[in-house]
Amino acid sequence: MSRLIADKYKEWAMECDERFAKLKANEEELNRIFIEIYGLGDELTPEVEDKDVTVRRADLQREIKSLISYAIGCIFGRYSLDVEGLCYAGGAWDDSKYKTIIPDRDNILPICDDEYFEDDIVGKFINFVEVVYGKETLEENLKFIASALGGKGTAREVIRAYFLNDFYADHLKIYQKRPIYWMFDSGKKNGFKALIYMHRYQPDLLARMRTDYVHEQQERYRTQTQAVEDSLSDATASERVKLNKQLEKLRAQSLEIGAFEEKIHHLADMMIPIDLDDGVKVNYAKFEEVLAKIK
Repeated sequence: MSRLIADKYKEWAMECDERFAKLKANEEELNRIFIEIYGLGDELTPEVEDKDVTVRRADLQREIKSLISYAIGCIFGRYSLDVEGLCYAGGAWDDSKYKTIIPDRDNILPICDDEYFEDDIVGKFINFVEVVYGKETLEENLKFIASALGGKGTAREVIRAYFLNDFYADHLKIYQKRPIYWMFDSGKKNGFKALIYMHRYQPDLLARMRTDYVHEQQERYRTQTQAVEDSLSDATASERVKLNKQLEKLRAQSLEIGAFEEKIHHLADMMIPIDLDDGVKVNYAKFEEVLAKIK
């Protein structure tokens, strides 16, 4: 049995095409019957345009984005490869439901422009692909995913860029601006981003995010900035251009994450509870100054 995502997609596309063709034929047959009953042969035709058929054909990019969304659901524990349907949406947590993919321990998935953290969202996603489809097909599957997403660079760079720039916008569309995954976002410089699952939120989550991720990232920026500044002293002219650009980016990210840390510190000290019965809009507003804007 093939463990290539490309082959799975072909099977799915064929199934969708068959279902599409069958439904279109059924709708046209119904039209013929009604036209005959009401004697409308001179006014109407039974043909149905593809755009009017009520099921859709497969779309590669859409299906790959759906796969990514499902993978994130498994990583957060919303879904499980070992249990059918919705696995967790609040209430009592049951570890026994998760064997193939173990959900992220602290419900915080950092999204960085490089692999800084052990539970980096890109690393977690790649592990999901490897566990589900096999190590031997991993690279080919990642290339297929990246090709479907579009973009420049290696497969891993394209996937990382998708998480950094587009995943959350797609999530907002799917959930009609009522996201169940929340993105904590320091701003346009990508100083710090992290995803959490709303239904697993606990009042101490922001304190853990600040200590375990924001502070660590701030220290990393300080170390990298110092290393680049040290390298400038004996760099060639062409190297200096590159290093100065890198230094400018690091300084901007440091400033951005510094402002973000102050905001999250204030909210973390408040130990804010949420009530899932209040819905997304009410709860999201409690943290709006540190969350990505809903557009």
